[in-house]
Amino acid sequence: MTTRLDETDLPKWLRQRLLAAGGSVPFRTFMAWALHDPDHGAYGSGRLVIGRRGDFVTSPSLGPDFAALLAPQLAEWLAELAAGMGLDLEGAAGTQQAAKARPRPLALVETGPGEGELALQLAQALAQDWPQLAAFCELVLVEPNGGMAARQRQRLEASPLPCRWVRAEALAQSPRTGVVLAHEVLDALAVERIRWDGRHWRQQRVALSQEAGRPECLGLVDGDRLDPEAEPALESLGLWPPDPRREPGWTTELHPEMAPWLATCAAGISRGRLLVIDYAHSAERYYAPQRQGGTLMAYRQQEASGDPLRQPGSWDLTAHLCSDSLVRAAREGGWHLLGQRSQGEALLALGLAQRLHGLQTPAAGEQLDLATALGRRESLLRLVDPAGLGAFRWFAFSRDGAPAALVAEERPESGRHSGQAQPPGSQHPGDDPPLPLFLRDP
Repeated sequence: MTTRLDETDLPKWLRQRLLAAGGSVPFRTFMAWALHDPDHGAYGSGRLVIGRRGDFVTSPSLGPDFAALLAPQLAEWLAELAAGMGLDLEGAAGTQQAAKARPRPLALVETGPGEGELALQLAQALAQDWPQLAAFCELVLVEPNGGMAARQRQRLEASPLPCRWVRAEALAQSPRTGVVLAHEVLDALAVERIRWDGRHWRQQRVALSQEAGRPECLGLVDGDRLDPEAEPALESLGLWPPDPRREPGWTTELHPEMAPWLATCAAGISRGRLLVIDYAHSAERYYAPQRQGGTLMAYRQQEASGDPLRQPGSWDLTAHLCSDSLVRAAREGGWHLLGQRSQGEALLALGLAQRLHGLQTPAAGEQLDLATALGRRESLLRLVDPAGLGAFRWFAFSRDGAPAALVAEERPESGRHSGQAQPPGSQHPGDDPPLPLFLRDP
């Protein structure tokens, strides 16, 4: 792939960095610069805007219903953790002044909080529907990009829970008990692009080049072949030994930053849960021979592009997750899989159908005009559309103990479970954590 500079409007800072690096860098380095550079990256500078009128839409940006459906799951997990700590939720009621002075031993941690909209909605839901639990909770935002953090601080001025912003490394120095939410975060980690040349897998690089009589170009070029030590990892993904159906030029992505991210996340949580929500395929689907271009896409102003080199620093770059790689990396990082499900299945288990029905028959005293009801109905249906947001996958992980990992591996991908779920707080040390709400049949 080659992109002319007049098409990309290549910024001077990027050209200077490429020249300083000898003319090219691994795609992984380019992607990290384009997204997370504090001055020039799409996220780092705060240039990207999330929402209906922004660069791309997320589930929370469609309205409050997503947070309302998600909140009971997070509240159940927090209540389980509170019970395990011996916290007296019933005795948490009191004056507002007393609530402010009370220690906050539980953390609701959101990594990459975007515009802060989901964090605010969840904080409001906890304070309204679980006030005794909320009295023991604080909101912890892990946001490495200063431009995004500035907008989050403004949005979360209205939070009923105390908020603080930390870096992941700082959280690891003082681990918390709590729940971590990673909603559309891991897909923004820089990926390694690899290309099959007919004999070897090669790392792709982003390079400046100059051909006689033609303008300077920015392009993807083949770099060094992957180290033979990478072959076992490639074999686990179905990429080794060579498959004749993958012709020279077949390209895809690897996710080298996933394992460090999960390990750092685990270091910051002494005991708790992790919920990852993102686009994901199994290795069998992700690396199927017919998927010859991988999943990497660019987004800006509601437009999608297959050119990752277009206007670097102005477009979101994203690649799907490989669920097999995610689960393996999580296990190695100290997390134990509880189960996974598509977003459509998860939200139905959490009461989406009842919420849709409620739009037709509002509760007594509730005023809901037709336009508002239709708008919310459209948003709810978009959340479960299998061709869109409904294709997200939800992955639940625990740091409660090793036995959970052994049981989770035996559960089918849909998350169905033959046993009876335990009530929150009823498990004993060494028991399996209760099956998450979103994995239970509706």
